[in-house]
Amino acid sequence: MAEVQSSESAGKVVIRNIGLLLSGDIDQPILDADTIVSVDGIITAVGKEKDCDISHAKTVIDARKTCIAPGLIDSHVHPVFGDWTPRQNQLGWIESTMHGGVTTMISAGEVHLPGRPKDIVGLKALAITAQRAFDNFRPGGVKVLAGAPVIEKGMVEQDFKELAEAGVTLLGEVGLGSVKAGEEAQRMVAWARKYGIQSTIHTGGPSIPGSGLIDKDVVLEADADIIGHINGGHTSLSEQHVCELCEKSSRGIEIVHNGNEKIAIAAAQAAIALKCPHRVILGTDGPAGSGVQPLGMLRMIALLSSLGNIAPELVLCFATGNTAKMRQLNCGLIEPGRSADFVIMDRAQHTAGRDLLESLSLGDIPGIGMVIIDGIVRCCRSRNTPPATEIPHVIN
Repeated sequence: MAEVQSSESAGKVVIRNIGLLLSGDIDQPILDADTIVSVDGIITAVGKEKDCDISHAKTVIDARKTCIAPGLIDSHVHPVFGDWTPRQNQLGWIESTMHGGVTTMISAGEVHLPGRPKDIVGLKALAITAQRAFDNFRPGGVKVLAGAPVIEKGMVEQDFKELAEAGVTLLGEVGLGSVKAGEEAQRMVAWARKYGIQSTIHTGGPSIPGSGLIDKDVVLEADADIIGHINGGHTSLSEQHVCELCEKSSRGIEIVHNGNEKIAIAAAQAAIALKCPHRVILGTDGPAGSGVQPLGMLRMIALLSSLGNIAPELVLCFATGNTAKMRQLNCGLIEPGRSADFVIMDRAQHTAGRDLLESLSLGDIPGIGMVIIDGIVRCCRSRNTPPATEIPHVIN
């Protein structure tokens, strides 16, 4: 596992000779720039090399005309503690996912913890512990935003106030616990929102023991901030009901890898038709019964670009800037003041696509040549993606 260094050790980093710069901003997904400068893990300049101060850099990276995008944000994961998942009994899944371009993960609940407590004192203690643990521990440098309690019957407003005061900012999937009725869920979601805690609701058929069907009416009544895995995790609602959710709700539309692929495409296309593509965010819903997918985010981008006929530079925004804005994160966008989290990639060797974007539109995942988190190179050539046609070089 890669050792995690502090952002202060990054110093000044210059990335030059960029061929394609994807901003993560759905309103301007491609930037006319070839250079990025960051200092101590924060972007300070984006533009043409002649207009940027590139002197006295601690690290200079030659992108060799490849593509740079913000590090991918997986909006829906189920971590436990450390870099281990009991669901698959697999070690190192988070660090391995970093090799798939993911630099930030957001917990939808630590639901796979063996013996997960369901009493109110216990569930609050678990959430606070998970939040603290992952704040102090970053496998492969990945930022894991954890501590997402699953709400249970009997919780009162004071419980949400205490969680917020302790630093908890997320709710686990509404519907995975004993609270399943729309009216009851709406009341607790409103309490969470009052104290700055963002909520996600389970959508579709049951996934783990104790969960159940959460249909469109419950989703609409609960009014959680994120319509979690709108394409099912794993079993989806009907296409008609999913499209109705997109139309009648103004909340985040979360599409995941471990769901129904046909409905994933329908949901994304519905958001485009409704002129609200900024509401679409991507996740994996892993680890799950279908396994751990280090390339799950890249596969979703290729799926929606190819079979969904959505411009790949827009789909990249679903996986980066859209999530950053919705989740209020200081990453996911390439602009001054944001975290220096990047994935450098190129079309895979021997793809039929003439460039990276065309290869994605044909359904091929890219080759990753480097992942940078907080201005620190966390991996060079990815061990999980196909080899890239060209890879960046660290000059010094």
